Amino acid sequence: MIFDILTLLPEVCRAYGKASILGRAQKAGLIELRLTNVRDFAFDRHRTVDDYPYGGGDGMVMKVEPLVAALESLPGKPKPRIILMSPAGRPFDQQLAAELASLERLVLICGRYEGIDERVRKLAVDQEISVGDYVLSGGELPALTVVDAVSRLIPGVLGGEGSAASDSFSDGLLEHPHYTRPDEFRGLKVPEVLLSGNHVAIARWRQKESLRRTWLRRPELLERLELTDQERDLLAEVKAEQGQGQP
Repeated sequence: MIFDILTLLPEVCRAYGKASILGRAQKAGLIELRLTNVRDFAFDRHRTVDDYPYGGGDGMVMKVEPLVAALESLPGKPKPRIILMSPAGRPFDQQLAAELASLERLVLICGRYEGIDERVRKLAVDQEISVGDYVLSGGELPALTVVDAVSRLIPGVLGGEGSAASDSFSDGLLEHPHYTRPDEFRGLKVPEVLLSGNHVAIARWRQKESLRRTWLRRPELLERLELTDQERDLLAEVKAEQGQGQP
Protein backbone atom coordinates (compact mmCIF):
# COMPACT_ATOMS: atom_id res chain seq x y z
CA MET A 1 0.00 0.00 0.00
CA ILE A 2 1.22 3.48 -0.85
CA PHE A 3 0.93 6.48 1.49
CA ASP A 4 1.69 9.93 0.06
CA ILE A 5 1.97 12.65 2.71
CA LEU A 6 1.95 16.33 1.73
CA THR A 7 3.61 18.27 4.51
CA LEU A 8 5.78 21.24 5.46
CA LEU A 9 7.69 19.00 7.90
CA PRO A 10 8.84 15.93 5.95
CA GLU A 11 11.64 15.28 8.45
CA VAL A 12 9.06 14.61 11.18
CA CYS A 13 7.22 12.06 9.06
CA ARG A 14 10.43 10.50 7.75
CA ALA A 15 11.79 9.82 11.23
CA TYR A 16 8.62 8.10 12.40
CA GLY A 17 8.28 6.13 9.17
CA LYS A 18 11.75 4.64 9.58
CA ALA A 19 11.10 3.36 13.09
CA SER A 20 9.81 0.03 14.36
CA ILE A 21 6.87 -1.59 12.57
CA LEU A 22 6.56 0.99 9.77
CA GLY A 23 10.29 0.80 9.06
CA ARG A 24 10.22 -2.98 8.82
CA ALA A 25 7.09 -2.90 6.67
CA GLN A 26 8.77 -0.56 4.21
CA LYS A 27 11.89 -2.70 4.03
CA ALA A 28 9.70 -5.73 3.34
CA GLY A 29 7.89 -3.89 0.54
CA LEU A 30 4.51 -4.13 2.26
CA ILE A 31 3.99 -0.37 2.39
CA GLU A 32 5.58 2.64 0.74
CA LEU A 33 5.70 6.01 2.51
CA ARG A 34 6.34 8.92 0.14
CA LEU A 35 6.80 12.46 1.40
CA THR A 36 6.22 15.64 -0.59
CA ASN A 37 7.37 18.98 0.80
CA VAL A 38 4.69 21.52 -0.11
CA ARG A 39 7.25 24.31 0.26
CA ASP A 40 9.02 22.98 -2.85
CA PHE A 41 6.02 24.13 -4.89
CA ALA A 42 5.93 27.74 -3.71
CA PHE A 43 6.12 30.31 -6.50
CA ASP A 44 8.49 32.90 -5.02
CA ARG A 45 12.13 32.92 -3.94
CA HIS A 46 11.10 32.98 -0.28
CA ARG A 47 9.15 29.72 -0.74
CA THR A 48 6.05 31.29 0.76
CA VAL A 49 3.27 28.82 1.51
CA ASP A 50 0.96 30.95 3.67
CA ASP A 51 -0.72 34.36 3.67
CA TYR A 52 -3.12 36.50 5.71
CA PRO A 53 -6.78 35.46 5.54
CA TYR A 54 -9.20 37.51 3.48
CA GLY A 55 -11.63 39.28 5.78
CA GLY A 56 -9.06 39.69 8.54
CA GLY A 57 -8.43 37.69 11.66
CA ASP A 58 -5.52 36.11 13.48
CA GLY A 59 -3.18 33.53 12.02
CA MET A 60 -2.13 32.58 8.52
CA VAL A 61 -3.72 30.32 5.91
CA MET A 62 -1.91 27.84 3.64
CA LYS A 63 -2.05 29.06 0.05
CA VAL A 64 -3.98 27.19 -2.60
CA GLU A 65 -1.34 27.28 -5.37
CA PRO A 66 1.50 25.34 -3.68
CA LEU A 67 -0.87 22.71 -2.30
CA VAL A 68 -2.60 22.08 -5.61
CA ALA A 69 0.73 22.06 -7.45
CA ALA A 70 2.09 19.51 -4.95
CA LEU A 71 -0.97 17.32 -5.46
CA GLU A 72 -0.72 17.54 -9.23
CA SER A 73 2.94 16.52 -9.10
CA LEU A 74 2.07 13.10 -7.69
CA PRO A 75 1.74 10.03 -9.91
CA GLY A 76 -1.79 9.39 -11.09
CA LYS A 77 -1.76 5.64 -10.55
CA PRO A 78 -2.86 3.78 -8.62
CA LYS A 79 -5.76 6.16 -8.14
CA PRO A 80 -5.62 7.46 -4.54
CA ARG A 81 -8.16 8.60 -2.04
CA ILE A 82 -7.16 12.16 -1.16
CA ILE A 83 -7.65 12.87 2.53
CA LEU A 84 -7.35 16.14 4.42
CA MET A 85 -6.51 15.89 8.10
CA SER A 86 -9.05 18.28 9.63
CA PRO A 87 -10.90 18.84 12.94
CA ALA A 88 -14.06 19.02 10.84
CA GLY A 89 -13.58 15.53 9.40
CA ARG A 90 -15.07 12.13 10.12
CA PRO A 91 -13.77 10.81 13.45
CA PHE A 92 -11.02 8.27 12.91
CA ASP A 93 -11.68 4.86 14.43
CA GLN A 94 -10.83 1.21 13.84
CA GLN A 95 -13.72 0.77 11.44
CA LEU A 96 -12.46 3.59 9.25
CA ALA A 97 -8.90 2.25 9.47
CA ALA A 98 -10.14 -1.11 8.14
CA GLU A 99 -12.00 0.67 5.33
CA LEU A 100 -8.87 2.56 4.29
CA ALA A 101 -6.71 -0.58 4.53
CA SER A 102 -8.69 -2.06 1.64
CA LEU A 103 -7.43 0.68 -0.71
CA GLU A 104 -4.24 0.70 -2.75
CA ARG A 105 -3.17 4.25 -2.02
CA LEU A 106 -3.87 7.21 0.25
CA VAL A 107 -2.81 10.83 -0.14
CA LEU A 108 -2.80 12.63 3.21
CA ILE A 109 -2.71 16.44 3.28
CA CYS A 110 -1.24 18.02 6.41
CA GLY A 111 -2.42 21.54 7.10
CA ARG A 112 -0.57 24.14 9.19
CA TYR A 113 -1.27 27.55 10.65
CA GLU A 114 -5.01 28.40 10.70
CA GLY A 115 -5.73 25.79 8.04
CA ILE A 116 -5.79 25.62 4.26
CA ASP A 117 -7.46 27.68 1.57
CA GLU A 118 -11.00 26.32 1.15
CA ARG A 119 -10.49 25.93 -2.60
CA VAL A 120 -8.13 23.01 -2.01
CA ARG A 121 -11.02 21.10 -0.45
CA LYS A 122 -13.32 21.87 -3.34
CA LEU A 123 -10.79 21.05 -6.05
CA ALA A 124 -9.09 17.94 -4.74
CA VAL A 125 -10.17 16.48 -1.39
CA ASP A 126 -12.20 13.24 -1.32
CA GLN A 127 -12.53 12.92 2.45
CA GLU A 128 -11.70 14.74 5.67
CA ILE A 129 -10.60 12.87 8.79
CA SER A 130 -10.25 14.02 12.40
CA VAL A 131 -8.28 12.15 15.06
CA GLY A 132 -10.06 13.89 17.94
CA ASP A 133 -11.86 16.93 19.24
CA TYR A 134 -8.77 19.01 19.93
CA VAL A 135 -6.46 21.26 17.94
CA LEU A 136 -2.85 20.48 16.99
CA SER A 137 -0.25 22.69 15.36
CA GLY A 138 -0.44 20.74 12.12
CA GLY A 139 -1.66 17.61 10.40
CA GLU A 140 1.55 15.60 10.60
CA LEU A 141 0.74 13.71 13.81
CA PRO A 142 -2.82 12.92 12.66
CA ALA A 143 -1.52 11.75 9.28
CA LEU A 144 1.04 9.47 10.92
CA THR A 145 -1.71 8.15 13.18
CA VAL A 146 -3.69 7.12 10.10
CA VAL A 147 -0.63 5.57 8.45
CA ASP A 148 0.22 3.58 11.59
CA ALA A 149 -3.31 2.33 12.27
CA VAL A 150 -3.99 1.41 8.63
CA SER A 151 -0.60 -0.26 8.13
CA ARG A 152 -1.22 -2.60 11.07
CA LEU A 153 -4.18 -4.06 9.17
CA ILE A 154 -2.18 -4.89 6.05
CA PRO A 155 -1.35 -8.63 5.96
CA GLY A 156 2.23 -9.34 6.99
CA VAL A 157 2.96 -5.99 8.62
CA LEU A 158 2.59 -7.25 12.19
CA GLY A 159 4.01 -10.70 11.56
CA GLY A 160 1.43 -12.60 13.59
CA GLU A 161 -1.74 -12.70 11.52
CA GLY A 162 -3.94 -12.54 14.63
CA SER A 163 -2.18 -9.57 16.21
CA ALA A 164 -4.35 -6.83 14.71
CA ALA A 165 -7.54 -8.83 15.18
CA SER A 166 -7.00 -8.88 18.96
CA ASP A 167 -6.34 -5.14 19.30
CA SER A 168 -8.72 -2.88 21.18
CA PHE A 169 -11.76 -1.80 19.13
CA SER A 170 -11.27 -4.54 16.49
CA ASP A 171 -14.33 -6.33 17.88
CA GLY A 172 -15.87 -3.19 19.37
CA LEU A 173 -14.44 -3.83 22.85
CA LEU A 174 -11.37 -2.68 24.72
CA GLU A 175 -8.61 -5.26 24.87
CA HIS A 176 -8.11 -7.41 27.96
CA PRO A 177 -5.13 -6.85 30.33
CA HIS A 178 -1.75 -8.37 29.48
CA TYR A 179 0.97 -9.85 31.72
CA THR A 180 4.47 -11.22 31.25
CA ARG A 181 7.37 -12.35 33.48
CA PRO A 182 7.92 -12.19 36.41
CA ASP A 183 4.90 -13.99 37.91
CA GLU A 184 4.92 -11.62 40.87
CA PHE A 185 6.15 -8.04 41.24
CA ARG A 186 5.85 -5.96 44.41
CA GLY A 187 3.05 -8.10 45.69
CA LEU A 188 1.06 -8.06 42.46
CA LYS A 189 0.60 -11.53 40.94
CA VAL A 190 -0.31 -12.66 37.47
CA PRO A 191 -3.83 -14.16 37.49
CA GLU A 192 -3.58 -17.91 38.10
CA VAL A 193 -5.69 -18.76 35.07
CA LEU A 194 -3.02 -17.34 32.75
CA LEU A 195 -0.47 -19.75 34.25
CA SER A 196 -2.77 -22.77 34.07
CA GLY A 197 -2.20 -23.80 30.47
CA ASN A 198 -5.97 -24.24 30.13
CA HIS A 199 -6.61 -22.44 26.85
CA VAL A 200 -10.39 -22.60 27.14
CA ALA A 201 -10.31 -21.00 30.59
CA ILE A 202 -7.78 -18.43 29.42
CA ALA A 203 -9.97 -17.46 26.45
CA ARG A 204 -12.98 -17.10 28.77
CA TRP A 205 -10.99 -14.95 31.21
CA ARG A 206 -9.75 -12.69 28.44
CA GLN A 207 -13.23 -12.22 27.00
CA LYS A 208 -14.63 -11.46 30.45
CA GLU A 209 -11.88 -8.98 31.28
CA SER A 210 -12.35 -7.29 27.91
CA LEU A 211 -16.02 -6.82 28.75
CA ARG A 212 -15.13 -5.62 32.27
CA ARG A 213 -12.65 -3.04 31.01
CA THR A 214 -15.08 -1.78 28.37
CA TRP A 215 -17.99 -1.53 30.85
CA LEU A 216 -15.89 0.30 33.41
CA ARG A 217 -14.03 2.65 31.08
CA ARG A 218 -16.03 3.03 27.86
CA PRO A 219 -19.59 1.84 28.56
CA GLU A 220 -20.92 3.67 25.52
CA LEU A 221 -19.11 1.15 23.31
CA LEU A 222 -21.33 -1.64 24.62
CA GLU A 223 -24.44 0.21 23.48
CA ARG A 224 -23.31 -0.15 19.88
CA LEU A 225 -22.73 -3.91 20.04
CA GLU A 226 -24.95 -6.94 19.56
CA LEU A 227 -23.57 -9.14 22.35
CA THR A 228 -23.69 -12.92 22.12
CA ASP A 229 -25.42 -14.96 24.81
CA GLN A 230 -22.02 -15.85 26.25
CA GLU A 231 -20.94 -12.22 26.32
CA ARG A 232 -24.16 -11.19 28.07
CA ASP A 233 -23.62 -13.90 30.69
CA LEU A 234 -20.03 -12.79 31.26
CA LEU A 235 -21.07 -9.15 31.49
CA ALA A 236 -23.68 -10.10 34.08
CA GLU A 237 -20.93 -11.80 36.08
CA VAL A 238 -18.80 -8.67 35.82
CA LYS A 239 -21.60 -6.44 37.06
CA ALA A 240 -22.30 -8.78 39.97
CA GLU A 241 -18.62 -8.78 40.93
CA GLN A 242 -18.54 -4.99 40.77
CA GLY A 243 -21.53 -4.82 43.11
CA GLN A 244 -23.92 -3.71 40.35
CA GLY A 245 -22.33 -0.27 40.59
CA GLN A 246 -22.28 2.14 37.74
CA PRO A 247 -19.07 2.36 35.66
